[in-house]
Amino acid sequence: MAGLTSLGIVHTAISLVAVAAGIAALVKHHHILDTTPSGRVYLWGTVLTCITGFGIFQHGGFGKPHALGVITLLVLALAWVAGHTALFGRASAGIASISYSLTLFFHSIPGMTETSTRLPVSAPLASGPDDPGLQAAVGIAFLVFLAGAALQIRDLRRRTSARPGAVPAA
Repeated sequence: MAGLTSLGIVHTAISLVAVAAGIAALVKHHHILDTTPSGRVYLWGTVLTCITGFGIFQHGGFGKPHALGVITLLVLALAWVAGHTALFGRASAGIASISYSLTLFFHSIPGMTETSTRLPVSAPLASGPDDPGLQAAVGIAFLVFLAGAALQIRDLRRRTSARPGAVPAA
């Protein structure tokens, strides 16, 4: 299957489930909340995606994709702490929301890279991770993330102003 190992196939399947759950959470709740079924599937699917990704060494040893996995796990931990403690005060809901969304953007980087460098099998869309077209696509995905983050912050502020004194539950 497009040059994937058995671990690569499992990793890809888990990541697709996680991404679908993340998108479903955003559509339904406008935020990825680990207190909802789709949010929990997203959270744990993303953790498993990172863990299974650590065993894939398609391009040699520990590399940029592995570093992205470590960063993703750290951002997930930040999101969880922000959503379940008062460590960040009034900013907690926003930090949790934006952090979970950032990890969804992180999913897009290897997703676009692996897809565009493998498919179509006879003539892949990109020559490699540094292909200008791929870099542009990642840049566009980042702009989409920024727009979504702005909308999430606006939504959280709207919820807070609708209930004076209330801290929004992301």
